[in-house]
Amino acid sequence: MEVYLDKVQMSRVIKTIKAQQLTIGLVPTMGALHVGHLALVKKALESNERVVVSIFVNPTQFDNKEDLKKYPRTLENDLLLLETVSKDKILVYTPTVNDIYEGNTIANKFDFDGLEFEMEGKFRNGHFDGVGTVIKRFFEIVKPHQAYFGKKDFQQLQIIKKLVEKHHIPVRVVGCEIHRESNGLAMSSRNTRLKSEYKKAAPFIYKTLKTAKVFFGTKSANKITEWVENQFAKHELLKLEYFIIADTDTLKEVKRKSRKKSYRAFIAVYAGDVRLIDNIALN
Repeated sequence: MEVYLDKVQMSRVIKTIKAQQLTIGLVPTMGALHVGHLALVKKALESNERVVVSIFVNPTQFDNKEDLKKYPRTLENDLLLLETVSKDKILVYTPTVNDIYEGNTIANKFDFDGLEFEMEGKFRNGHFDGVGTVIKRFFEIVKPHQAYFGKKDFQQLQIIKKLVEKHHIPVRVVGCEIHRESNGLAMSSRNTRLKSEYKKAAPFIYKTLKTAKVFFGTKSANKITEWVENQFAKHELLKLEYFIIADTDTLKEVKRKSRKKSYRAFIAVYAGDVRLIDNIALN
């Protein structure tokens, strides 16, 4: 497994790959890899001759410093997992904070046409400026032909598409389906931090989303939201932060459904001190 620790090394090898006319896919991660990440890597390998997997816990997208401190870091295990996918076509980029931010760990300010103010943007101050800063930097260093992101972070996916559009970055952004554990819980690096009672309770999130999808055929968005809020109000362990039915394109909360538009339900829940997000397509 080829591992590159800084952008100078990474840029040098990218130049060599491009000189050979090979296509490059990028899978940006914060490490603590799981089956969902590996699915992204496999998808990238289907359409590209080389895949760069970045492993970098980005400080500027954490509004909660405690969350940043607790975020799992398992580089050795991550590399072993990646080797099970391919030993010669994956390149790993594990930069330091200084390598990305050059001594000034501050996010750039972005205008994502309002996408950044919906849902997660209301609860995580500056989060998407941090995401935009690091992803733009990776695009500049790796210069991928295609980049792969999971739909679990659907808002992030839409924001990255907007970043590419507004900054005229020559990369195709590919959204990949949510990978779930056998009990329905959306795979996340944060799941490793769940205490056993919360791990048992957490599948309730997806179960609720699936019922909301069924209701979407006959009930109003307001009625469904009320029902979800009541379900969590009665739950002993899980605390609902938000549930929103939104337009897939604008991410704005739906007041009245239209047959011409597509919608998703988005949810954020606290399981103890671990924050879990999920979403589901409704139509």
